[in-house]
Amino acid sequence: MTAKELRSRFLKFFQGHMHAVLPSASLIPENDPTVLFTTAGMHPLVPYLLGEKHPAGTRLTNSQKCIRTQDIEDVGDSRHTTFFEMLGIWSLGDYFKKDIIPWTFEFFTQELSFEPSRLYTSVFMGNEDAPRDEESVGIWKEKFKSVGIDATLAPAENPNIDDGHRIFQYPKSKNWWGPAGLTGPCGPDTEIFYDTGKTHDKKFGEFCHPNCDCGRFIEIGNDVFMEFNKNQEGKFVPLEHKNVDVGWGLERLTAMTQGKKSIFEIEIFAPVIKFLEDSTGKKYGSDSMTTKSMEIVADHIRAATFVLGDPRGVVPSNVEQGYVLRRFIRRAIRHARLLGLQGAFIGKVASMYIDLMKDVYPEIETRREHILKELFAEEEKFNVTVENGEKEFEKIFAHAGKLTSEDAFLLYQTYGFPLELTKELAAEKGMKVDEEAFNAEFKKHQDLSRSGSAQKFTGGLADHSRESTMLHTATHMLQAALRQVLGTHVEQKGSNITQERLRFDFPNPTKVTPEQLKRVEEIVNEQIALDLPVSFKEMTVEEAKKDGAMGLFEDKYGNKVKVYSIGSFSKEICGGPHVTHTGELKSFKILKEEASSAGIRRIKAIVGGLIQE
Repeated sequence: MTAKELRSRFLKFFQGHMHAVLPSASLIPENDPTVLFTTAGMHPLVPYLLGEKHPAGTRLTNSQKCIRTQDIEDVGDSRHTTFFEMLGIWSLGDYFKKDIIPWTFEFFTQELSFEPSRLYTSVFMGNEDAPRDEESVGIWKEKFKSVGIDATLAPAENPNIDDGHRIFQYPKSKNWWGPAGLTGPCGPDTEIFYDTGKTHDKKFGEFCHPNCDCGRFIEIGNDVFMEFNKNQEGKFVPLEHKNVDVGWGLERLTAMTQGKKSIFEIEIFAPVIKFLEDSTGKKYGSDSMTTKSMEIVADHIRAATFVLGDPRGVVPSNVEQGYVLRRFIRRAIRHARLLGLQGAFIGKVASMYIDLMKDVYPEIETRREHILKELFAEEEKFNVTVENGEKEFEKIFAHAGKLTSEDAFLLYQTYGFPLELTKELAAEKGMKVDEEAFNAEFKKHQDLSRSGSAQKFTGGLADHSRESTMLHTATHMLQAALRQVLGTHVEQKGSNITQERLRFDFPNPTKVTPEQLKRVEEIVNEQIALDLPVSFKEMTVEEAKKDGAMGLFEDKYGNKVKVYSIGSFSKEICGGPHVTHTGELKSFKILKEEASSAGIRRIKAIVGGLIQE
């Protein structure tokens, strides 16, 4: 059974049980800043699960496009993907366990023809907040008994599949959903596992069981029962109107119906895997590294294709969804290089996915040109990054005759040069990169980035790349120009710098006029043309104030501060980094002026020095 056939059979089955079929929602959540992507079929339905009336009724079903970035490191284990389709079923205060568990069993054993003997289930074991889910245990026992299987409940401690149990009990971490926030609807779930017959690997534990990580069992379904409400006091109170929220993975179900060992062997991925085999001369499944890299390439380009194909218009960038998209693309390129695949290839793979999925998701066909254009542009940018990184590597080696972990991290942090490529270049020269030391340096950087204001005012930006350095200097110049044009009430209320643009928030009672914006641009460009020197001095906060330096949040600076001067044009307390002369910026242009919040305006701008020559 193909994925297309399975999807169709699923929707038809639940239509037969009076469920309205909904279209897949966008991959980009609407008006929800808490997540970057739609992570489950229930995500767009949260208001209705919380009590709002859905116009389509109380029984709903669909196949939802999803992305889970938390799974990115798991891709390469034969069963995880970042992009997937979730087959969803919902009851909004309608039916409950006595209906959905039998339908689940019927669909798996009759519609998909799974052998009942290969199915195992799990339930919530209970704790001080809620009791063990005895109702689900009883229903599962009845369904297995109907096909001649005596389904006993495994003990909570040291569960062992070889003891003949069919139903397993786990704590909240495994068999409980929600609430989505601190309070709200939540409840136990029951998960369904398929036994692949794979031999248990004891490095994952003495005994095997459905939630073992050895790979023998594949989770193919999850039925959530929202039967409690967690109140403000932290108590779990039974809900009057209970909901069912079901999510089954299309790709995993398809692989199990086809008897495949890996989801990457089904028809969705097979053409891409064959392309990679033909292009590299390597065989999928021949060794773990080849297999992992092929799966990452196949998964990440599919994810990138659907993100770019989404009507809400995400493109590669260094923030939010755009950052994840860029990571998908560049990680795919990196693993393609590890396979020995050189040259432009992403467009070819993306076109395979578009051709395969356009009947189900026509938006990717509509946006085909846009998808391929953005993928090609990002591929070109990353190739430039790699070339620059290789040049810098050679400079470091020529100067020092060796490569330290600090050098490797510098290449990664400043030039975006992947560690894997550094290791390859180093190996060619008979050297080995100390990965443990690199990871320690990376962790130090992460801790620094998370430290918030302390890092912001004493150590400068976490990103010391050429792009961010120029934009950081331009931000100071923008503030000085705004104060000249609008008045001394202008002061920084927020700043965000990516490697492509600066964003500056400041107080102003009215919208900045086009004439005022033009004058601000002129002032900054005049100072750039003068090629003013940029220098700094260390002094106390009091000394800095007496010297006329601007500075916000003085109580967070510490005893000693750096005061950066841009000629006589600007003087500010700052941790850096900055260019050495304003001429390096080449030019300054305001892209947009808009309201950020009440009384706060926001300007986005770029500098000409970022444009590749």
